Amino acid sequence: MYFIIEHLSKSYESKKVLHDIDFRFESGKIYGLLGRNGAGKTTLFNCLNRDISADSGRFYIDDGGQQRDVKPEDIGYVLSTPTVPEFLTGREFLKFFIDINKDSIKNLRPLDEYFEYMSIASDDRDKLMKDYSHGMKNKMQMLVNIIAQPNLLLLDEPLTSLDVVVAEEMKQLLRSLKADRVTIFSTHILDLALDLCDEIVLLSRGELEAVDKSNLDSHDFKSKILAALREDTND
Repeated sequence: MYFIIEHLSKSYESKKVLHDIDFRFESGKIYGLLGRNGAGKTTLFNCLNRDISADSGRFYIDDGGQQRDVKPEDIGYVLSTPTVPEFLTGREFLKFFIDINKDSIKNLRPLDEYFEYMSIASDDRDKLMKDYSHGMKNKMQMLVNIIAQPNLLLLDEPLTSLDVVVAEEMKQLLRSLKADRVTIFSTHILDLALDLCDEIVLLSRGELEAVDKSNLDSHDFKSKILAALREDTND
């Protein structure tokens, strides 16, 4: 399966944020979307999730030569600042999500199995999510996307503010989930992208550019990436 973007553009008044983007993403890989703060990573995700409208272009799924439009259920979106209904407990939220999506969820499991999968302790499962830490809210946000099994998983800087243990758990989880889906992991941290991702894609000057990771061990690999990002005038 491929996720394909063609001629996608977005401007805010006179500022061109995304400029005629063309790119092909292949399932089974984690793509590191690397760009400076303000480069347009969140704008790109919001266009793909249809939270905002692109000015031009299209994107679609190509599955074995059969092209189709992206449906809402194809996309999972994990925000950098987790958004969960804080008036619900973790268990209530998970049950509610499963109830409204039960017709599309495959291989449904008991609720506690999902909590165990995310290493959420028994004592925390029935607490109100307003009392959850940032990392636990992030885990809950990730968990509903795991249950939904989207074809395209958009991750907008999800590890930036997590402690080292939770961040490492999340990286291992993402590696285990990458089969049969396209995962696009947005970050402005180069070392994180190199550690986690199979492919590196630069968002610079409103365009996407693939980086050849076969030169990873060369002494000037990082310096070339940094030089390309310094040229970005969107910041």
